[in-house]
Amino acid sequence: MRPEAFHIEIPGAALGALRERLSHRRAAADFANDDWGYGTNGAYLNELVEYWLDGYDWRKHEAAMNSYPNQRVSIEGIPIHFIHQPGVGPDPMPLILTHGWPWTFWDYEKLIRPLADPAAFGGDPADAFDVVVPSLPGFGFSSPLETPGVNWVRTAELWVRLMRDGLGYDRFAAQGGDWGGIVATELGHRFAEHVIGIHTTLPGHAALVAGLSAADVGPGEESWAEDQARRMRTATSHMAVHTTDPQTLAYALNDSPLGLAAWIVERRRAWSDCDGDVERRFSKDDLLTTISLYWFTETIGTSMRFYKECLGMQPWRPAHARMPAVEAPTGIAVFPEELIKLPRKAAERNANLIHWSLMQAGGHFAPAEEPDALIEDVRACFGKLR
Repeated sequence: MRPEAFHIEIPGAALGALRERLSHRRAAADFANDDWGYGTNGAYLNELVEYWLDGYDWRKHEAAMNSYPNQRVSIEGIPIHFIHQPGVGPDPMPLILTHGWPWTFWDYEKLIRPLADPAAFGGDPADAFDVVVPSLPGFGFSSPLETPGVNWVRTAELWVRLMRDGLGYDRFAAQGGDWGGIVATELGHRFAEHVIGIHTTLPGHAALVAGLSAADVGPGEESWAEDQARRMRTATSHMAVHTTDPQTLAYALNDSPLGLAAWIVERRRAWSDCDGDVERRFSKDDLLTTISLYWFTETIGTSMRFYKECLGMQPWRPAHARMPAVEAPTGIAVFPEELIKLPRKAAERNANLIHWSLMQAGGHFAPAEEPDALIEDVRACFGKLR
C-alpha cells in the first residue's frame, strides 16, 4: 500500500455545468418562513446562490487546498484521500483528525498548520504533531465508494491500516467530531494498542454512553438532557432519511445544487453556535466550499449512506467486555451548543478519561467554529501523553 500525491483540479467543464444549473434553477415558493421554521429560508438561499454564481471563486479555494500535501491511497479497494502535514518540532506526535457530516476534511483547515508547526504560530515546538486529515470513505475525494458495509467500525480499521501500513506509524493519536468523534472512540475501544490517546467533541458512541442514567448528572449538567432534546429536534429529519432510504434522496441532491445547498446550509445553521445567523460562524465562502466539495465529487449519496451503514444495517457490537470500554486515554471537550453532551460521571465510568474541558462557545462544528480553542484543548490533552 503506497500513498500517492494527489492534486485537486476540478475540470472547467464541471464548473461550467454547475453555473448552467444554478442559472436555470427552479426554486420552491417560500412564505411565512423568516425564522426558518419550515426549513431553509428561500430569500437567504437565493442570496447564497447568487453569490455562488457571481462572487464565489472555487479556484481560489482549490489552490488553498493544494497548498497542503494531499495524497490518496486504495485500501482493500476503498479510495482514501488525506492531507499529511509533517510536524516541525523535536518529536511530533502522529495525529489523525476525522470529520463528520455535513463536514468535509476542509473543516480542519485552521487546525492543520498550527498543530503541525506550533512555533510558527507562537507556540512551543515540543507540541508539534504529524497531522493526518482524511476524508471519510465516500466523502469528498475519498471516492467513488463502491463497497457496501463501510461503517464507523470499518472506518476505524481503515485508519489503522492508513496510519500503520500506509504512513508507518505504529501508534498514533486520534481526534474527531460528529462521525469523526465516533470513529476516534472506536479506535480507543477496539484498537487501543495502536492508539496513544483520543480526543472527541461529540461523545455519541455506544461505548461511552452505556448505562447512562439520571444518577450520572452532576453539578452544572442539570440542563444538558433538556438542551440535547431541544438540539436533536433539528436532527430528526436527516436521521430518518439517511438511516432508512438515503439513496432516494441522493438522486435529488446529486442532481440539484440548489437542493444540495438547502440541505446542507440548514444543518450548518441549526447545529452551530450562531443564534440563527449562520454567517456569524460561516462566511458564504465557507458554506459554498463545503457544498461545492460535495457537489463536484458527487458524494452526497455515499455520505448519507454512512448513516445507513452505521445505524440502519446492523447493531454495533463491542470488541470486548472490559471496563472501561474505551481503554485508550480519552479527552472530551464539551462545546455548549453541541448536539450531544455526555455527563462527566458516564465518561469516567466508560472511558479512561484523562482530560475534560467545558468550552466557552461553539457548537457541532468545533474545528470550524472555534479553531483556536480546540487547538489549545488538543495540545493540552495530548500533552499529558507525550
